[in-house]
Amino acid sequence: MRIALFGATGTLGRVVLTKALEAGHEVTALTRNADNITVSHERLRVVVGDVLDPAAVERTVLGQEAVLVCLGAGRKGVVRAEGTRIIMAAMERAGVKRLVCQSTLGAGDSHGNLNFLWKYILFGLLLRPAMADHNVQEDYVRASNLDWTIVRPSAFTDGPAEGTYRRNFGPDEKGLTLKISRADIADFLVEQLTDTTYVRRTPAISN
Repeated sequence: MRIALFGATGTLGRVVLTKALEAGHEVTALTRNADNITVSHERLRVVVGDVLDPAAVERTVLGQEAVLVCLGAGRKGVVRAEGTRIIMAAMERAGVKRLVCQSTLGAGDSHGNLNFLWKYILFGLLLRPAMADHNVQEDYVRASNLDWTIVRPSAFTDGPAEGTYRRNFGPDEKGLTLKISRADIADFLVEQLTDTTYVRRTPAISN
């Protein structure tokens, strides 16, 4: 497929970019600094610009068949939700329907999956703006007319893809480690581009 990738220079996005190219997709990636994209490939096109700039986003989305969003902003808010809103507006104008959006375990009705540390210390205090941003992002996506899938991974770890993680579990799921490798997350995200199983659903993934 021809896909637009937003967040390609983040710690997860870099892995997603590699996985998407390995899967045979043509990737157009938006970045503020082309030097931050260290991959070179005949099926990779780099657009320089900011995700908060509608014109740059439109250049990235035009002509694509699907969009994959894995925006990050550390502890800060705004970029995920507002960037995704701008991306979806560009998709509507360009007639692109398929959206795969990376959120986080703990957003929306998956809050019950978190343990005390994540509920009350990390997302409750230290990362509160980031969690609020994810929740607004999800609200924007669910309100759209797009063929969306919101993926909710637990905390990122390094290491190879193992494929043994749990997927699409409910908010009462027990025994989770609340960790999953970036490689496994990237595999799942890229898989959703061509799989309709979770269209208009919010699958959570975690070991």
